[in-house]
Amino acid sequence: MRLRLDLAYDGSDFHGWAAQPGLRTVEGELTGAITRILRLPEPIKVTVAGRTDAGVHALGQVVHLDVDPGDLARVRGNSDRPMLATLLTRLRGVLPDDVVVRSIAEAPEGFDARFSATSRRYRYVLADDPARLDPLRRREVVALRTPLDVDAMNAATARLLGLRNFAAFCKKREGATTTRTLVRYDWQRREDGLLEASILADAFCHSMVRALIGALVPVGAGDRGPQWPEQVLTDGVRDPRVKVMPAHGLTLVEVTYPAAEQLAERASRTRARREE
Repeated sequence: MRLRLDLAYDGSDFHGWAAQPGLRTVEGELTGAITRILRLPEPIKVTVAGRTDAGVHALGQVVHLDVDPGDLARVRGNSDRPMLATLLTRLRGVLPDDVVVRSIAEAPEGFDARFSATSRRYRYVLADDPARLDPLRRREVVALRTPLDVDAMNAATARLLGLRNFAAFCKKREGATTTRTLVRYDWQRREDGLLEASILADAFCHSMVRALIGALVPVGAGDRGPQWPEQVLTDGVRDPRVKVMPAHGLTLVEVTYPAAEQLAERASRTRARREE
């Protein structure tokens, strides 16, 4: 039985999503809790929509896992509550305060949290005015000393959209493609005076979002022209002048999926593309 879990977490005190021996990770906390609740002899395996780095937060992370219905039935015991409702209650009682499972549902046939996804949306928040700094939000807002020009930054992001090879903004991984479709990348000045970037793509490679943010800060500061990030992209190699921005300003907001009847096909096409 395949389950879909939607969750959120404060990434501040985690060494990223992926389980690592001796380190506190989101995957480690989640799989440890589920394994204990289901009384499994081995840690359960989960598949995640996007592996967030150390310090990155999530509001709309998605995972799937395969469980034996018999194990779920034992969780319910003599209760007449639905099995998944019981599992959700138990899980919320075991997980630490910085991880919240919002919902658990039986996944449609063909669903894959990673490969069925059609897009991921992130946000990044900057404070470029010391007067706007809020110490209560220091774990999710990155402070800068230089005022930024939003119009110049948006002029630059418009040049980066579409199906492109983002090797210049990705940490190289052997055998992994760096071709992605960047659907949206724009900046806005919020009512509270903070700057927020919204970035949407079919998928992101390692460090891509924070590097894309780092490529736009010099443009907003007036140190680079709006054409510079596109030139870095075209060159196709990592540019030391592009700073990978701090992780704590980044949040995975949403992962989207196609209609149920298209899930398996989407997963098959995406998996083939990733293995090119």
